[in-house]
Amino acid sequence: MKISRLVIKNYRSLKDVDVSFAENATAIIGENNTGKSNFLHAIRLCLDVNLSSTYRSLLPHDVHSSVDQKRPFQVLIGVEFSDFEGNVNQEALLHGSQINEDRARIFYRYRPKPVARAELDAGNLQEDQLTRDDYRWEIYGGGDEGVDLADLTWDQDIGASIRFEDLQSYLVVFLTDLRDVETDLKNIRNSPLAKLIKANEISEEEQAALVDVFSGANTEIEKSPTIKAIGKSIAKSIEDAVGPAFQIGVDVGLTEPTFHSIVRSLKLLLTNGAAEKFDPSLNGLGLNNILYISILIEYFNKRVGQNKSAGQIILFEEPEAHLHPQIQMTLYTTLRDLQFQSILTTHSTHITAQAKIASFVSMTNCGANPTSVTTLSKNSDLKPNEREDLERFLDATKSDLLYARKVMLVEGPSELFLIPPLVKKVRGIDLEREGISVVAIHGVHFDIYAKLFSKKGLPKKCAIVADADLEPNDMEEVEDEDIDVELIRPDLQALASDYVGIFLGETTFERELAYRGNLLMLSEAAGELGAPVISKKLKGGHDHLQAFESGTPEYIAVQNKLGASTLNTAKRFGKARFAQVASRKIGHAEFLPKYIDEAVTWLLQ
Repeated sequence: MKISRLVIKNYRSLKDVDVSFAENATAIIGENNTGKSNFLHAIRLCLDVNLSSTYRSLLPHDVHSSVDQKRPFQVLIGVEFSDFEGNVNQEALLHGSQINEDRARIFYRYRPKPVARAELDAGNLQEDQLTRDDYRWEIYGGGDEGVDLADLTWDQDIGASIRFEDLQSYLVVFLTDLRDVETDLKNIRNSPLAKLIKANEISEEEQAALVDVFSGANTEIEKSPTIKAIGKSIAKSIEDAVGPAFQIGVDVGLTEPTFHSIVRSLKLLLTNGAAEKFDPSLNGLGLNNILYISILIEYFNKRVGQNKSAGQIILFEEPEAHLHPQIQMTLYTTLRDLQFQSILTTHSTHITAQAKIASFVSMTNCGANPTSVTTLSKNSDLKPNEREDLERFLDATKSDLLYARKVMLVEGPSELFLIPPLVKKVRGIDLEREGISVVAIHGVHFDIYAKLFSKKGLPKKCAIVADADLEPNDMEEVEDEDIDVELIRPDLQALASDYVGIFLGETTFERELAYRGNLLMLSEAAGELGAPVISKKLKGGHDHLQAFESGTPEYIAVQNKLGASTLNTAKRFGKARFAQVASRKIGHAEFLPKYIDEAVTWLLQ
């Protein structure tokens, strides 16, 4: 059984959410303060019996700011399930909640009470006279299939009431990013180890044998003269403190000789290359997180194997916390391949590099508008083969565009290395502080990336900054007859939209840089790389251009020659290496190419 759809209306920062889940592991991505934690909490309001009912009685700040709370309203959180038919326990859990074959729904509502609704219908109560006392929360299931959850209004009644007892067999485990693993492992109520031991259903004979072991150990300990004396001294101290009427006997031992106390006393002992049987408290936070999650996964697997579960889900807040990048990737891969569902929030590009497009739910801050929540796989502009291409392209570096507030897409490392410091030096604008990420796609296939940026995908600005020739670097060594012009020169202007801006230079990036205001920077870079002749030529060109008026044929001729020299030098030493060195000489830069300047201006609007 899995959650296949989630509808949220008017809850905290989430005004109108309607997303589907296609994968076992779903990654909720987005910048800070877009409502990722609210997304998980909404699921808990609807399904988690361990969440205190205090949280279900909403406060004014739990209602979206656009709602007029002086008039009748509702907060709705609806969950739809699928893949449960044929499982007796899951069918029993969802009995009465089914609305179609292999489709069921459970929904939470916070709205006016039945009495208040009746008074409103009778005209005995005006809509602007409602108070907080006139509202209550309820959990219902099922209802008319013809009434979609997304269209359900506050005054419509559908479905049947769901009792909390009916949800007990559906296990929801919520792991916060700031969880105290050591404390949870020691707490008998929270410890996944204690739950795992219970799930293994140790026989009465084995339990009795363990109790005998502890009883024998206690007996041996009590024989120690010193231990016995300590017990008597404590008993004497109690008698002195409260008097003989309240005296109690005191023995010092390992634990109370019952199976429950044994389970409560058990702890994990770890071994690695440096030590044997050490306490987890000696571990770092990251390893203890993995330890906790691993025990929890084994507990879930045991529940599934015993066929006693009516479903389970793990809700993670930032599972990457304190974890090495490689462990982040392998952990997500593990979650993706499990036989139960997990939904996680993340800021990790290492995780998104491993995830499928179908697993992303993107949350975007749209300024004064409500947070936009989209399922990227539902973007109809993307063809199946293009989604597969994106999954390969979105490595840990390019995945940054999923989290950025605004994006500038460039061809390769030359632009990536030089544009941010050049913009900062010439225009005094720090792109990172403005929430603009520069992402190199290492090619000219901008069309696939551009389809991500739309109202139904990522509703954020994307500026495509490219050379006029649009030829990838490796095309320079290919014979002309081998070049398919239609493939390497796509019509980027056709990609322009409210979210995608196209900004093309007149030639190549290196030639565009070679204006008089940047020649000293380029000269210094060529000199450091070991091209003294070119370095001298560029420096001389800086002085030579002062003799001509900008834009005259003579000026353009000299500039073109200097541009060609710059491009050839970059090719000789490697464009990325040349850009790296030039970025260190950025103090000499005075000129920003027009098309880059226009892209920055558009992004900042």
